[in-house]
Amino acid sequence: MAKILVADDEQKIREVIREYSEFNGHEITEAADGMTAVGLCKLNDFDLIIMDIMMPRLDGYSACKEIRKFKDTPIIMLSARSEEYDKLFGFELGIDDYVVKPFSPKELMARVNAVLSRRNASEKPDRQVLTFDGLEINIPARTVTIDGEKVDLTPKEYELLFYLVENRNIALSRDKLLSDIWGYDFFGDDRTIDTHIKNLRNSLGKYRDYIVTLRGVGYKFEA
Repeated sequence: MAKILVADDEQKIREVIREYSEFNGHEITEAADGMTAVGLCKLNDFDLIIMDIMMPRLDGYSACKEIRKFKDTPIIMLSARSEEYDKLFGFELGIDDYVVKPFSPKELMARVNAVLSRRNASEKPDRQVLTFDGLEINIPARTVTIDGEKVDLTPKEYELLFYLVENRNIALSRDKLLSDIWGYDFFGDDRTIDTHIKNLRNSLGKYRDYIVTLRGVGYKFEA
């Protein structure tokens, strides 16, 4: 679960982001203007900030400048402006991503998860080679070995296994797996996930039971 600050003067936008974020297991704090957002960042440690540019009292760019003086929290900027200049200016201020309005909530969540994953990977490099009994998963090298023997997986099976392991002991719905691994615009169904899980379990052999089926929900890597 990540603590996310959503700063936008449009209440409906905040409500939509809250709904999708909480569905993904995140905790949301809201701010209706840039000044409030800066104040909240001084009092709290957030894992991510989603911030609109056009806000009263203090715009998103100015708020970002102020926050960067004392926090390096990842920031995703929202804007109705799609000009290259606006995007480049935002990245120069140190934002991590830029999403143009109107946006797909699913796409935004995919970007949120990508930014959080990058941050977690950079902060926890020692956790990128994981061992579970005789099963070793080397995420940077994209290798999986069973009792010292390398296992060949398809690209999607690697992604699925790595995602399950990085979110181990967390229940993951089929919809979330489809959205985060196949992409928000993938027109698949539950059978896509079930088929890949079946193949992945076969590849893991005697360690197949690490992948647990949650009936009516989805799957989790239990360790």
